[in-house]
Amino acid sequence: MEKLLWLVALVNSFAVCSAILELSGTHDLEGTWKSSITLPCVYGPSRDFVQQTVVWTLDRDQSSGTIFRRDSSGDHIMLSRYRERLSVPKYKPGDVSLEIENLEIPDSGHYTCKVTWRTQNNSLLTKERTTTVKVVKVAVTKPIIRPGNLGFTVPKGARTSLTCSASGSPPIIYRWFKGEPGGNATRVSNHAVLMFDSLQTSDTGKYFCEAENRALSQVVRQSDAVQLTVRDLTKPATTVPSSEGMVHTTAKAVSERDLNTIPLATGSDVQGPEKHEVTKDSPYEVTYCNSMNDTRRQTCSAVNGQCNHQEAKPMVENNYVTEPMKENDYETIIIGKNVEYETLVNAMESEYELGDVE
Repeated sequence: MEKLLWLVALVNSFAVCSAILELSGTHDLEGTWKSSITLPCVYGPSRDFVQQTVVWTLDRDQSSGTIFRRDSSGDHIMLSRYRERLSVPKYKPGDVSLEIENLEIPDSGHYTCKVTWRTQNNSLLTKERTTTVKVVKVAVTKPIIRPGNLGFTVPKGARTSLTCSASGSPPIIYRWFKGEPGGNATRVSNHAVLMFDSLQTSDTGKYFCEAENRALSQVVRQSDAVQLTVRDLTKPATTVPSSEGMVHTTAKAVSERDLNTIPLATGSDVQGPEKHEVTKDSPYEVTYCNSMNDTRRQTCSAVNGQCNHQEAKPMVENNYVTEPMKENDYETIIIGKNVEYETLVNAMESEYELGDVE
């Protein structure tokens, strides 16, 4: 009976251990040629189980072999073609994922992650998980253009950049052009980033880029054109001239009879003589006015173009209004004051005379 209980406890303990130490990952992965890929292999670490070894194997074309091994002596890359391309995290407990850089077509295959732990009773427990990897060549996608922090409208003399970005199997070759696709464009750069150290107004224009890689064949993609505008902030702002001091001209046709009767057009503060020259052709009259209240008129002939004008002499304008008092009003006020004065004096003299009599 005791042996049976011990066996049940052992089975339960093993089941719990299996649940805790279950490896998690991905069954199938597709990698891009010349790029990097990570094959996940993760478990939940426990103080009751000590990791002893980590082994990654590759099964390809009916042949298999160990490509990576970690034990108490350290990490070992078993195949030379994976050296400097393969790694496993060291300082992440429970994470023994495999990372492969610069993928090649022969890297396709079945990768198996195998982890062994030592339990508290000194027994060994091993778990494994297999991931299938397929390395493919992906044609480059249509590139997109991203501006710098200042956007597509920037001030003259500023520093900015345009970045061409595309995805696909590396290496990707980039080219920059000034102009529009299909038009007369000029190549300006062979890098992914087009730099402008000090923008000039001549840099204003449309730009586009090309991205190229080799998948099954040579593939070239072009981006849409973008407009880069450089503003010259050193130029003075355009101002609208003030109406003050500008001459306004008013022309109107007049009859020959009216030339002798139309008075000289003046402002409120302008006076002056008027002269007219009467011609037998159809005359017309022109009046010039400016903001200084200076007005002049000239009469011209519509046939021979002869004109005679007389400028008026402006007078100084003031805001004082003089209203002199009439002489009679002034005299009346003075007379009124004298009568009142005499009456007061007479009353005082009467009082003094009465006092003396008593």
